[in-house]
Amino acid sequence: MDTATLRRSVYAILLTLTLGITTARVMDVEFVYEPSIYHAYPTRTWPREVPENSPTFSSNDRSRWATIRALVEEGTFVIGRRVEVIEAARPFRNARPALGLALGGSVLAYRDEGIVFADGYGTVDRMLNPATWDFYSTKPPLLTVLAAGQYWALKKFLHWDLDHNRWEVVCTVLITFNVIPLAIYLLLLARLIEEYGASSWGRVFVFAAACLGTFLTTFSVTLNNHVPAAVCVLFAIYPILRGRSSDVAFLVRYPAIALFISGFFAGLATAFELPAAAFAAGLGLLILLRERSLVPIIWYGLAAAIPVALLLYTNYAALGELNIGYSKLNTPWYDYEGSHWLKRHDPKAEGIDFAHEPKHIYALHLLVGHHGLFSLTPVFLFSMVGMLCWRFQKPVDTGGGLRDCPDFRVMALLVSAVVIGFYIWKTNNYGGWTSGPRWLFFLTPLLLLSMMPVTDWLSRASWRRGLGYILLAASAFSAAYPVWNPWRHPWIYQLCEYYGWIRY
Repeated sequence: MDTATLRRSVYAILLTLTLGITTARVMDVEFVYEPSIYHAYPTRTWPREVPENSPTFSSNDRSRWATIRALVEEGTFVIGRRVEVIEAARPFRNARPALGLALGGSVLAYRDEGIVFADGYGTVDRMLNPATWDFYSTKPPLLTVLAAGQYWALKKFLHWDLDHNRWEVVCTVLITFNVIPLAIYLLLLARLIEEYGASSWGRVFVFAAACLGTFLTTFSVTLNNHVPAAVCVLFAIYPILRGRSSDVAFLVRYPAIALFISGFFAGLATAFELPAAAFAAGLGLLILLRERSLVPIIWYGLAAAIPVALLLYTNYAALGELNIGYSKLNTPWYDYEGSHWLKRHDPKAEGIDFAHEPKHIYALHLLVGHHGLFSLTPVFLFSMVGMLCWRFQKPVDTGGGLRDCPDFRVMALLVSAVVIGFYIWKTNNYGGWTSGPRWLFFLTPLLLLSMMPVTDWLSRASWRRGLGYILLAASAFSAAYPVWNPWRHPWIYQLCEYYGWIRY
């Protein structure tokens, strides 16, 4: 058996194992009450009665599931309502005084009701329209609408609903939006690795990191935007890299269909993960520099505009305006009575959502600290070397076509720097309860492909390969650590809390 055939067999084995493990976790998805959390956070109350089973994990995915149910079953984006009541003697259940207003000797109060207040759908990721007192999800709606389309089909043709067939619906949607796209992602990634790698060890190492050493498999068990966005990033770069290299010819001519596909998925990545607009712009610049013509950019731009237009359309259908819900953070939509986000105005507020710390401390933890990109997935340190040393000397080819793409790695470096710099500049938010730096997950395919010259260099000495094994093991440990729930703090954060080094 030649080395290329052997590598393909290894890719197939790793892919099969990854999909088997991921599918098993999806099929066994269930929110688990962990006693350690209630010991660590005494303000949390352990349920007095046995809670209902639930395949939803956190505020993040429940916010989307509440909207999915509202769209299909009620035909609206409204996931709850705040209803005025006049409290004369005994308050209504769940009623709270509304700003202390009085009316004819009685207290004006409110009652919150709707899907978002039902078991399994409770979330802090909701906002309140101050004009109508309707609750909406804070999440950009395009992904939710797509998932709602599948739920509609399941309900219409299989008569499944989220009351009686919650596991069937949730698992089917997760397989459709996470597992199947992830399988295609790994297949395409293997082709690029085979084309641009120089050594068998380096190629297999990068693919193993893609299968087991990133957080994409970790978050495949929950409905989220990060996995689809990362998949779309790879789908966007595949037509640009496959069979073409800046080392073959500086001037590259791309077929219109390749530019259209690339632009569409770059736009879709942006619609799923708004900061991915930096990636869409960076990829467009790469195409422009290679083509030396504006015509390819027109094709690329028109295709990218389609999913962005769909995002704006669905957002207008939901809120009656083009402004995304996130833009309302410092408005009454977020700052209503009972809102979790009101606490951000309190300098004494506790919790990871309200980390009051200097920017340099936040940057430290986002990169190499308790939520660090490079401390939790240290295998990406090889990516940074590949990006910074963009003319990295590669070893002699050991099988397959040797290619290199230094301009792609420069683009990946610029996009990564812009995205990381944006978060450091604009926020101190780590993404709430999350086992990794989820803001940066969509960069995963860029980081994986950028490390390839370095892993080929590692392959030439046993001590270098040993270093690779250590960093890969540490990355796999971080990805596998949140076995019950991906919406949990990283192991480094938990370790720091255990020893009292940090406390938000």
